[in-house]
Amino acid sequence: MKPSYYRKKWSSLDKATATPDQVRALSRQIAYSFLDYYLKDLRYEEDYIDLLCEITTASDDPELSDPAAKAMFGIIIESLCDDFEELNTTTYNRVMTQIITHCRSVAAGSELDATLKNFDVHSAKDLFNRLNEIRNESHRLPPAGSVRKAILLSRVTIGADVAITSIIIQRLSALYPDAEIVLIGASKLKELYGGNPRLSVRTIQYSRKGGLLERLLSWHDVLEIIQEETTSNPEETILLDPDSRLSQLGALPLFAPERYFFFDSRSHNSLNNTMSMPELTNAWIDTISGGQKGEKAYCHPHVWLPPATLELGRAFCDGLRSQGAKRIFVVNLGVGGNTRKRVGRELEERLLLELLEEPDTLIILDKGFGEEELCYANSLVEAVRARGYSTCEVELGAERGPEIRWGVVGVQSRIGEIAALIGSSDEFIGYDSACQHMAVALGIPCITIFAGSNNTRFIRRWSASGSGPSAIVHVDTLTNSSAIEVDDIITRIWHLRFGHE
Repeated sequence: MKPSYYRKKWSSLDKATATPDQVRALSRQIAYSFLDYYLKDLRYEEDYIDLLCEITTASDDPELSDPAAKAMFGIIIESLCDDFEELNTTTYNRVMTQIITHCRSVAAGSELDATLKNFDVHSAKDLFNRLNEIRNESHRLPPAGSVRKAILLSRVTIGADVAITSIIIQRLSALYPDAEIVLIGASKLKELYGGNPRLSVRTIQYSRKGGLLERLLSWHDVLEIIQEETTSNPEETILLDPDSRLSQLGALPLFAPERYFFFDSRSHNSLNNTMSMPELTNAWIDTISGGQKGEKAYCHPHVWLPPATLELGRAFCDGLRSQGAKRIFVVNLGVGGNTRKRVGRELEERLLLELLEEPDTLIILDKGFGEEELCYANSLVEAVRARGYSTCEVELGAERGPEIRWGVVGVQSRIGEIAALIGSSDEFIGYDSACQHMAVALGIPCITIFAGSNNTRFIRRWSASGSGPSAIVHVDTLTNSSAIEVDDIITRIWHLRFGHE
């Protein structure tokens, strides 16, 4: 349908009585129609973007404003970013320029507009040109003696932070041994990186489910932290942006251009298309370090768990081994709300039961986060119990550990705690998630069931890559899900299991 059709539908909708379902359906139709034209013949229909922006800023009620933002980010922007195509990256620049330009024009966006003007960004053209410039520019890091502080933005998602920012932290530590390193991101990062004495974490909230203005205005909180961190020595500070959502992938300015370094992780400008994300990150640091000490010091993903968290995971697994467990798996079957990553219930139950055919095998099943994942994991535990295996559900840190040596232990934990459990286990198996990146960062053998994408470059970029052994079993759930053969998938997993070929 043409934009005018949807605009008439939006205009005819009674805003006083409109329901979230009505807004959600209309927003999804608009977003997919934009992609229909774009994917067929590269037509950029800006009216679709304008209409989604209008819908998401028309109401103060999140139930009415958020569905359009979700359609914008979840359907259009994620489609453009996940393909790692140069043309799609340029199109993302156009979409984000349009979004920001609209948001700064409404009354609630006055602060956004004023701050952009402070950065000498006055028009859509200024914004678009700036985005193109930072993606094409690759200036060199300053010499070690001139840097007293390095500020780094989080990628927002934990998996990307392990695969990317942990490498940048290590490389910065080698390049600038006397500099303070500051990471801006979620409080969860303290659970993963709190054991690194060189690093301080400044926490910030970024909602991946909010409206357009809510997502953009968190930029002001980032700027406030940067201002606080650079009050005394801005000329001795550098800021590295790893294509972060906190800057909307570089769209929102943060720092003086000559001391701002942007990692263009989504296009393929000059770096090898076959690289994993950790390899790509190392290659970027090699490029901008310009022959300084540590230039070729390749680093793998890493986590720095606080000692108390490490001991918690170690004690838990040691307790299971003392009960007679000979091999401990950590399994995570959560998909973070992205159902495309899920192969199906039959595979998940079969995987758990097949693992338990090996005597004295203990599975720690990560229940994930949120009520939906918790209920789903509980049902898997119940399915295993119905087949006659021992099961229990525990909390970490309990005075008495579970008395079980063969079966499934369901665990609901914080992100640092599940990382500690993985680090004290023998193997990790799960869907594409943060856990696969934590497993390789901790040197634990990892098999990822990779579903939800058939894009070769996306799979290569985001497959776990580290010092320990890792492999993927790719399942095409997109083109013909009815043809999925669980026996074939289980056989391939067993073929790849480390030490069990």
